[in-house]
Amino acid sequence: MADKESSGGLEFHPMDQFIVKPLFGEVGDPVAWYTITNVTLWLAISVLAVIALMVLATSKRAIVPGNGQSIAEMAYGFVYKMVEDVTGKDGLKYFPYIMTLFMFIVMANFLGLLPMSFTTTSHIAVTAILGFGVFIAVTILGFVKNGAGFLSLFWVSSAPLPLRPILAIIELISYFVRPVSHSIRLAGNMMAGHAVLKVFAGFAQVTAIAPIAIFGVVAIYGLEVLVAFIQAYVFTILTCVYLKDALHPHH
Repeated sequence: MADKESSGGLEFHPMDQFIVKPLFGEVGDPVAWYTITNVTLWLAISVLAVIALMVLATSKRAIVPGNGQSIAEMAYGFVYKMVEDVTGKDGLKYFPYIMTLFMFIVMANFLGLLPMSFTTTSHIAVTAILGFGVFIAVTILGFVKNGAGFLSLFWVSSAPLPLRPILAIIELISYFVRPVSHSIRLAGNMMAGHAVLKVFAGFAQVTAIAPIAIFGVVAIYGLEVLVAFIQAYVFTILTCVYLKDALHPHH
């Protein structure tokens, strides 16, 4: 938010856009786990948008596809090829889960670029659920598929024997850091980009630098469109990599 202070200065708060607010009631009311907030609203809109694109837009499939069907088919083919290339044929049975992750994240990222919207993927509470969900799922899958053999993921058999215990500790630590880095990367990039965008928008009110600030807003917005897709891609391909480790843990 940007406004002129009584002293004539300029004040704006780029982080105000990330405040969780209840949809019903007064701003500042306590938010409980059951409170319907702006986050709840935009999470629901993201889910409905995915359903509209992947279900409704493809319900009347045609040989010559319309815009919605074309986008849905390109997204399907893009993620399918990614899963196949990274995990192999064995990973294709988990394609629906990975496709759902990608579509939800990319849709939430793009919806967050709309004026007056809320970027749900800028909140670590949202991305942590996604990241830890992937971590728990692939860990359970790894033990189910390989039993105790899954532990070979941490034992670098190609390294010299004296180094293997040290590398095993490093591998173990890096494995448990995965869900943290997985979730923070997405939330941090989305939050940083939107905050910079708000800063440039605030400076656009200053007449002397308004043209530069407006150019900055346009440039940053274009970059954020690219980042919205790239971050969904990075989250998804890392999920594929972790799935590959669960299916084929042997170095």
